[in-house]
Amino acid sequence: MTEINIEFPDGSVKPFEQGVSILDIAKSISTSLAKKAVAGKINGALVRLDQAINENVKIEIVTKDSEDGNIVNWNSAALVLTSAIESIYPGVHFGEIGNGEHGFYVDTDKVDQQISVDQLPAIEDKMKDIIKSKISLKHSEISVEEALASVDGDPYQAKIVKRNEKNGKVSVYDVDGKIIVSDNVALLSTSDMKAVKLLSVAGAYWEGKSSNPMLQRIYGTSFYKQKDLEAELERQKEAHERDHRVIGNNLDLFFVDPKVGAGLPYWMPNGATIRRSIERYIIDKEVKHGYQHVYTPVLMNLDAYKTSGHWQHYREDMFPPMDMGDGEMLELRPMNCPSHIQVYKHHIRSYRELPIRIAELGMMHRYEKSGALSGLQRVREMTLNDGHTFVAPDQIQAEFKKVLQLMVEVYRDFNITDYTFRLSYRDPANTEKYFDDDEMWNKSQSMLKAAMDDLGLDYVEAEGEAAFYGPKLDVQTKTALGNEETLSTIQLDFMLPKQFGLHYVGADGEEHRPVMIHRGLVSTMERFTAYLIEMYKGAFPTWLAPKQVTIIPVKDDLHGAYADKLREEMVDKDIRVEVDHRNEKMGYKIREAQTQKIPYILVVGDNELENNSVSVRHYGEDDSKNEASADFINNIVREIESYSREND
Repeated sequence: MTEINIEFPDGSVKPFEQGVSILDIAKSISTSLAKKAVAGKINGALVRLDQAINENVKIEIVTKDSEDGNIVNWNSAALVLTSAIESIYPGVHFGEIGNGEHGFYVDTDKVDQQISVDQLPAIEDKMKDIIKSKISLKHSEISVEEALASVDGDPYQAKIVKRNEKNGKVSVYDVDGKIIVSDNVALLSTSDMKAVKLLSVAGAYWEGKSSNPMLQRIYGTSFYKQKDLEAELERQKEAHERDHRVIGNNLDLFFVDPKVGAGLPYWMPNGATIRRSIERYIIDKEVKHGYQHVYTPVLMNLDAYKTSGHWQHYREDMFPPMDMGDGEMLELRPMNCPSHIQVYKHHIRSYRELPIRIAELGMMHRYEKSGALSGLQRVREMTLNDGHTFVAPDQIQAEFKKVLQLMVEVYRDFNITDYTFRLSYRDPANTEKYFDDDEMWNKSQSMLKAAMDDLGLDYVEAEGEAAFYGPKLDVQTKTALGNEETLSTIQLDFMLPKQFGLHYVGADGEEHRPVMIHRGLVSTMERFTAYLIEMYKGAFPTWLAPKQVTIIPVKDDLHGAYADKLREEMVDKDIRVEVDHRNEKMGYKIREAQTQKIPYILVVGDNELENNSVSVRHYGEDDSKNEASADFINNIVREIESYSREND
């Protein structure tokens, strides 16, 4: 038998007989490893445990306690779910079958009536029966003709068969007699599957296109241990409680109505107040740091985006141009940078002016697919806290540090502490996505890395995450649903100043090319508000809360006038306050104010009226304390001015 060489992650190399499987290799290392093994990786690609190896390769053993191990479990559960649904509802059609970040899903289309959440327990019970039977998940490759015959009558699966065809063959699994088209890597059998839970159903357009039929997507999760499933369900419960869409509805902050525009949020008065507070804060902060704020049009001539490269590299995310009928083509802007370039170009610039810092809360539009839209986090219209600094080459590092310092100040005021830095580079092989200029990329990437190293900050490096025109520093955070989002970004750009012919007059009287630094401190108003809703769980610090104080008279006819007087005094101090004059019981009013997460509830009765005081209850506390009204007003003003930081 011919021998082949297998290289392991530690760099060691061992000979094995040709045709050896991943499981055979795991057994040769140790029995315990073989018991934990669920799949393998060959040259980085995930494969089944029984995958035969016929040439020299690098391998990894994938175990149950790894991220890839969970993916294999979820792929297997998706197969079992498909088989369970077919056995209960013969003739149902199936769309996509796969895994997500925290579990698996199967898309279904039932002719008479779609599967509802009430039917999930019965389907889950059937899944558990299949799992307990410890059946094999038999994998094979069959001809396209055989695959099409096996899915006869299912238009979605027929398309998936043609999409998955490789060299005339299609990857399928036989699960309890049901042939399932899938090229995902699954377990050899259900014997290692110990805990499964179906979670929810939701609509999902076929192929993610709103013009296609709406299928019913069934979500679930599964683990090798029951305790891991319980931990995940607890995490999902916490995520639901923090979900900005849920909180936004409960606190009446915003809404999105697909009937009047998917991905186009309407800000209700409460949400608009939070947004306005953020906008006023960030404008004042930037002006103090030397930024000149501008307003620029949301429409721009398409030629500008051709010059910038957005049309060539970003067209899929741009709305179609508007033909004005006289040869002029206008475009809804997807980025603000060409607009700020025009502001720079409007005057002849001298080296004495640099750095020139231009900022704007700039509205942009992006052509997001319907399936990608989510509350305020993924929208089609957004307002970016955008800034562009034009610097001389020898000012790059100093300006980069200033932007970082400003960002840290902002994070401190919002009490943001859980974030990481990512240096995002281009993928040199992807010449379609990235502007093709090796010298520019190598220079800008090395300068960005040097600046981070000089500051002594920890970061990860990610190839393929750069903007098409330059590398960037991304500040990464996690949403309540566990998705990674970019909260802030600083981008170094040598390309656009060249494309637009930017220059400044140097000390030598000659023209020189500036370098452009793009930066967004708090992302878009939409995404940042969503992040804050989830971070604070809707209980905003006093300075951001849409309603900061509610005053409840014990008896409106006796104490209502005093409550109104207090309100006027607070309004004069720019405190957001209301008086609850409704004819409801006081206990009901207090509970409702707590539900609305208003920072301060003031109850005023005979004692408060007589002593010019207030009974104060802070959100989340059961006890109240009596305080002179003037002292309360002074204290809350200080709290608001210090951005609700306890020690300031």
